[in-house]
Amino acid sequence: MNRDWEDRVTAAWATFDDYAEEDAADFRAVIDTLVAELPADSPLGPFERACAWDSTGHSDRAVPLYQEALARGLSGYQGRRAKIQLSSSLRNVGRAEDGVKLLTPELDASSDELDDAIRATLALCLSSLGRDREGLSLVLGALAPHLPRYQRSMANYARALVTPEA
Repeated sequence: MNRDWEDRVTAAWATFDDYAEEDAADFRAVIDTLVAELPADSPLGPFERACAWDSTGHSDRAVPLYQEALARGLSGYQGRRAKIQLSSSLRNVGRAEDGVKLLTPELDASSDELDDAIRATLALCLSSLGRDREGLSLVLGALAPHLPRYQRSMANYARALVTPEA
């Protein structure tokens, strides 16, 4: 889509916190109006609608829309965002294993600013499945590079949580 449309979507999301919980439908209507400007087969439409449903507390309504966006070919940065958000929503609706399956390949994808969000969301999915050590390992591994000291120690501790001792 064009820059003007993207700017208007960004502006709409910038106002999200201005909506009271009881006004969630009004916010979704703003997003729906913007989505109506897109070509019918655009993957951005279901993605933005999924985000709006998800952000207003309806993971169940968001899941099929994220899936539709990905099926329509949403890729790159927004595709990665969709996978993170879909995995979180899957976890919220009791399908954490599906979230793990969706995000695990992203650990080996090209690195970008979403890497830590991938690991944090995957850790939550793993925790929901009772796999807390794996989740903690991911979180510590993501945190380690951001620490002013102890990066190597934390990275080693993270690996030790999931690596059997020799």
